[in-house]
Amino acid sequence: MPSDDYTHGHHESVLRSHEWRSAENSAAYLIPSLRPGLTVVDVGAGPGTISADLAEIVAPGRVTGVDTAPDIVARARALATERGLTNLSFEVGDAYALGMPDDSVDVVHAHQVLQHLTRPVDALREFRRVVRPDGVVAARDVDYGGVIWYPLIPALQEWLDLYLRVHRAVSGQPAAGRRLKSWAQEAGFADVASSASLWLFETPEDRAWWGGSWASRVVSSAFAEHALELGFADRTALERIAGGWREWAAAPDGWLLMPHAEVLARG
Repeated sequence: MPSDDYTHGHHESVLRSHEWRSAENSAAYLIPSLRPGLTVVDVGAGPGTISADLAEIVAPGRVTGVDTAPDIVARARALATERGLTNLSFEVGDAYALGMPDDSVDVVHAHQVLQHLTRPVDALREFRRVVRPDGVVAARDVDYGGVIWYPLIPALQEWLDLYLRVHRAVSGQPAAGRRLKSWAQEAGFADVASSASLWLFETPEDRAWWGGSWASRVVSSAFAEHALELGFADRTALERIAGGWREWAAAPDGWLLMPHAEVLARG
């Protein structure tokens, strides 16, 4: 039975990829809805890089980042101090029970969160509870069912098949993107505006970083532990997949696209 465990865990290779995220590359669809003075809750804030960007945009309004892992919250607090953001705070919390009054914030933002939850509609209902009647809930999730790459390295197809199995067995729905609009409507929102964007990794620098991250993640992170414990792969298979990521990163014609869906939900 899937739980709300985080498929990837918090291995350093995972955190490095999270720290790459910014409002520009991960929340551009939300930025036009922001203005100085708004209050924002960033659910699943991780190490806080997106939260920090949002805090700069809405200052002097406040941003509160929420995450389930105390050590990650501590890391995010250090980032807020480093960037001198006095309007940004972080707390340990639960996406299903934010601990905030009804109708108390202007924006609830969740990036790559709903895919890891067994009850994404319940989480969206909680986001709807705390946002003001004229506020907005913003969610963005990748759809792993649509990831494409070149060259067609067999080990990367093995990776995707394994990833989908592990994610579904551990925590939710890896093809969450295509479901966001439906989930938001089921949660009771009257107005759901959908959009889509992508992450593309194709420069030598991008390939070295992303391929290196996954080559490490697939053998060393919680993803590897889950794959082994579930009996979906053995150590030899994981090493083979890691080698496929290194092969892709070294390929001059290497190219990988990750599609994302986004919703701005109101009412």
